[in-house]
Amino acid sequence: MGQINTVRGPVDAGALGSTLMHEHVFVRSPEVVANWPTGWDPEARVAQAVERLQELHEAGIGTIVDLTVVGLGRDIELVQKVAEQVDLHIVVATGLYTYNDLPHFFDYRTGAFRPSGVDVLDEYFLHDIENGIAGSGVRPGILKCATDEQGLTPGVERVLRAVARVHRQTGLPISTHTHAGKKRGLDQQRVFTEEGVDLSRVVIGHSGDSTDLDYLQELLRAGSTLGMDRFGVDIYCPTETRIETIASLCEAGWTDKLVLSHDAGCHMDWFDDDFLAQAQPNWNFLHISHDVLPMMRSRGFTEDQIDTMMIDAPRRILDHGPGY
Repeated sequence: MGQINTVRGPVDAGALGSTLMHEHVFVRSPEVVANWPTGWDPEARVAQAVERLQELHEAGIGTIVDLTVVGLGRDIELVQKVAEQVDLHIVVATGLYTYNDLPHFFDYRTGAFRPSGVDVLDEYFLHDIENGIAGSGVRPGILKCATDEQGLTPGVERVLRAVARVHRQTGLPISTHTHAGKKRGLDQQRVFTEEGVDLSRVVIGHSGDSTDLDYLQELLRAGSTLGMDRFGVDIYCPTETRIETIASLCEAGWTDKLVLSHDAGCHMDWFDDDFLAQAQPNWNFLHISHDVLPMMRSRGFTEDQIDTMMIDAPRRILDHGPGY
């Protein structure tokens, strides 16, 4: 086993423990916060995050993968403050999150490609990996990109191809956001294949929103792992249905290619906390530990199957061996 980059530094892959592969600490809109009275209180939010993540650790989770990248308000200094005060490991990501266009800074008409032809996206992702994020020294352990209902817009495709190229240079795994209903994971796999990506190093995110076993097994046969990672977001798919889909995939022999998570956050300013508590009461970090795993055991999942999805598969994905 190799070592995994975390916010507090590299750790042995075998030390990760049970791992949630698609979560967030803070999802923010920093330009809005910097200009308007949103009520953002960083000290209070850090304290709240420490409390929630410590509860998560006490519930048996050893590691979370925080997939908050540029476009989601990544603030590594805040995440560091949280990581210093909790016992679990936090793996962070580099990449860029968009469903459609890139920020104007990366517009090809304004020189976003170097004279050598290198995309500035590649350069910046590599800078995070080689030097650490925003001068913090914290190196990412995974790459992140997104494809939503809009599909492969020029901006989205450019991010995917940059992530793919940086993956090939560094060996870091890739985790994605997808729109499962539109089968966007297939678009991602096609682009990644064209760029020479080893699809076994790719987690196709939000696959748990789908009950289409033909689509899910097409992704699996191509080699990728499926992120069954929105437990608690019942508006897309209720917990019981998500569990039944996982059961069907396990019965078909795919247990080692599935990972579990919530896609939740300690603070996500896209949503009102009180509204979320009423509309999506199960969307929280403890749902898998307190509710989902007991339901899976009652459904007949073995401890070996649960350990495979919670420990072995995440470790295999994140352990990219020596190097970065």
